Amino acid sequence: MSSSADAPLASFDGVDVESLARSLGAARVVAFAEVASTMDVAHALAAAGAPAGTVVIADAQRTGRGRGGKQWASHSGAGVWMTVIERPRDAAAIDVLSLRLGIEAADAVDRLAEHPVRLKWPNDLYVGERKLAGVLVEARWRDGRPEWVAIGFGMNVQPPDDVPDAGHLRGGIGRPSVLRALVPALRRAAARRGSLDPAGLEAFANRDVAAGRTVSAPLAGRVVGISAAGELRVETAAGRVEAVRHGSLVLADGSSFSGCDAPSPRRVTPA
Repeated sequence: MSSSADAPLASFDGVDVESLARSLGAARVVAFAEVASTMDVAHALAAAGAPAGTVVIADAQRTGRGRGGKQWASHSGAGVWMTVIERPRDAAAIDVLSLRLGIEAADAVDRLAEHPVRLKWPNDLYVGERKLAGVLVEARWRDGRPEWVAIGFGMNVQPPDDVPDAGHLRGGIGRPSVLRALVPALRRAAARRGSLDPAGLEAFANRDVAAGRTVSAPLAGRVVGISAAGELRVETAAGRVEAVRHGSLVLADGSSFSGCDAPSPRRVTPA
């Protein structure tokens, strides 16, 4: 830790962390005024043996990150910046975890947003055409098996001053209320096994922000949905439907959704 702001807090937004943990169904809540990244703290705690269901939250992050090394603006009081530690054993489920997390999170916060929450393959939540939240999953592996996953989740509760086109929740919603909706939803997603089933595919399709739209990347064509393995499915000009695992989703008119990587989280083996 590099700053006195990195010392753990006894409460978060006026709620003591033990009470908050109980209301979230979490094993433990570790709260901070500010950290570099809740992901980094979570990995350190997981390596030291923190149990599944440990939640790391911060009022602000100095270097919050998203997929592809992109930085996420994480200002004090403006959003929910957290990482949840889970210890799944099913590698196939980890491959589609970002998608499952999005589906469950969208259902959980729909009632807190002005408009229905939509999903963008593989890891973003939108309100209308504005990005509301992002998911980042980082797995750590040992002997070919997942030892833990860190589920990073950043959501704008209030509109960020420096990102005028960002999505956000309705006014007057406190962050503890958002956490009580989100954390159980993320934990449900992490507990599921296997690839996406028909119900999961339908749930994503009902919220898919890109379905039916023409894109120039990662493959030119029309988006027709996702596969059970978490791939983006694109119908090309030749009439074939091809599945894509890597790339950034770019609309054919040149506008771009925020960059995204493969649905599968990066595999890192702890030393």
